[in-house]
Amino acid sequence: MIEIVSIFILGILIGSFLNVVIHRIPLEESIVFPASHCPRCKEKLYWWHNIPLLSYLLLGAKCHFCKEPISARYPMVELISGLLFVGLYLKVGLHWELLFIYASFAALLALSMIDFDYMAVPDSVNFAALIFALIHPDFLDSLKYAAIAALGLFVIGFIASKIAKKDALGSADIIVAGTMGALLGFPLFFVALFLSALLAMIPSLIYREKGVPFVPFLALATLIVYIFDSYFLHLLEEILHV
Repeated sequence: MIEIVSIFILGILIGSFLNVVIHRIPLEESIVFPASHCPRCKEKLYWWHNIPLLSYLLLGAKCHFCKEPISARYPMVELISGLLFVGLYLKVGLHWELLFIYASFAALLALSMIDFDYMAVPDSVNFAALIFALIHPDFLDSLKYAAIAALGLFVIGFIASKIAKKDALGSADIIVAGTMGALLGFPLFFVALFLSALLAMIPSLIYREKGVPFVPFLALATLIVYIFDSYFLHLLEEILHV
């Protein structure tokens, strides 16, 4: 229990850093300098303004200085980051690769939030997710799966673009596919790809004029399949042996 609580606390602390990444990277600002400040009034925050989850409640969801509302996304990202770390710990155990698996999924979380805002994702965070996913005891296998997944999705996107006469997939989606391949291998990569399409189907129909970001659905599907990999493998066996 102590390990789980410790990992959750570490996860929400990293989630606080992810909020900085989500806010600053798209604006091409440094994630190190200047120190944490209100994005509206620019006042430097006190230490107790930066306590994950708690500060949002202590401040009444408002900036201490200008009283402007603080987005609920900040504690949401921190909470998701903490729960993500705990979930992966329960799946992987306390092994060195846990840190890199978590780092990859944390980068995918940041990408998802940025994609919601901008309908585009920064290459720096995208490649970070891929690199973390490749750091694995079976590095060569991870690299092979990443390359095949990225190349496969590129070919599918190229064919779809020719048929639809417009871009069907962006380069960001192809890099994310590489990350998915490295994390999941085969055939689970295809399961996650199919699941992401199912998850995106209803939002795509509702917001078909505006469009919906696809990276969040790829990331969510990858996490679900990674956590429940044995269930999906068993389901595949049942389907193939019908």
